[in-house]
Amino acid sequence: MAALFRGSRNLLLRWNKHVDLAFVLSRSMASKTPVGFVGLGNMGSPMAKNLLRNGYPVIATDVFPESCKELQETGAQVVDTPADVAEKADRIITMLPSSPNVIEVYTGPNGILKKVKKGTLLIDSSTIDPAVSKEMALAAEKMGAVFMDAPVSGGVGAASMAKLTFMVGGVEEEYNAAQELLTCMGANVVYCGQVGTGQAAKICNNMLLAIGMIGTAETMNLGIRLGLDPKLLAKILNMSSGRCWSSDSYNPVPGVMEGVPSANNYQGGFGTTLMAKDLGLAQNTATNTKTPVPLGSLAHQIFRVMCSRGYANKDFSSVFQFLREEESQ
Repeated sequence: MAALFRGSRNLLLRWNKHVDLAFVLSRSMASKTPVGFVGLGNMGSPMAKNLLRNGYPVIATDVFPESCKELQETGAQVVDTPADVAEKADRIITMLPSSPNVIEVYTGPNGILKKVKKGTLLIDSSTIDPAVSKEMALAAEKMGAVFMDAPVSGGVGAASMAKLTFMVGGVEEEYNAAQELLTCMGANVVYCGQVGTGQAAKICNNMLLAIGMIGTAETMNLGIRLGLDPKLLAKILNMSSGRCWSSDSYNPVPGVMEGVPSANNYQGGFGTTLMAKDLGLAQNTATNTKTPVPLGSLAHQIFRVMCSRGYANKDFSSVFQFLREEESQ
């Protein structure tokens, strides 16, 4: 009798193990179902490539067809419109330049919400007005889909190396599903709260980044004019209380660091136009919440002037070059 019991028990254990394994395999296969990606610019393209590297089939589109070519050669399926993406994928990531672009991609004539399937998870990694994120979430909810905002910090380099930081806002119950995808593209994924809080965190971060970069550029320029070697000054700053990311990781002075835009005539990186846009978002939210941001306002003015003086397509650290030219006038 004991032997019969042991045999039955072993059979049950093997059956349970088989069922558990089948469940895990089924869930794993489901997790590798196609992921849609809309927006293959400087940030979106490397992000989509990292999804492919992690085994996710990618269905992509971009308003500029030439942007799709490299990703297609890497293995992605390219379609014509965001609506086509929504028809083929139930998890979609968007990475777009501005609020109007996001509105068009989601709610336009060929937008995602025209063909979105119920239960689809929509993750927007654009940096936009938090109010627009909330509008898109409501529009998605009416179609039975879930929208989350997940803007990023880290720039093109971090996007290429899958070291971005994602700031996520949305329904907390959906966070794990979003995290599964975002960890393929980033080193840090942080849940911030309800829809719009990811955007709020990103806007605050970029306002501080802009202020810090201007301060670093002014400091380096002053030190150089006082006769200090720029590399020596940067070394001193980075071992002292003035140290910041702009001084030790993204120094704006040519020749001080390798592998940053200032070493490449301010090409690549995070464009001045985009920084001016993000500072504009910070200004709008500050006005709406009656929050005093005097340094943020000045930073916004400086980057807007830079855009009108030929710096629009250069990295935002070119504020150092801008200040140098201003002093010579």
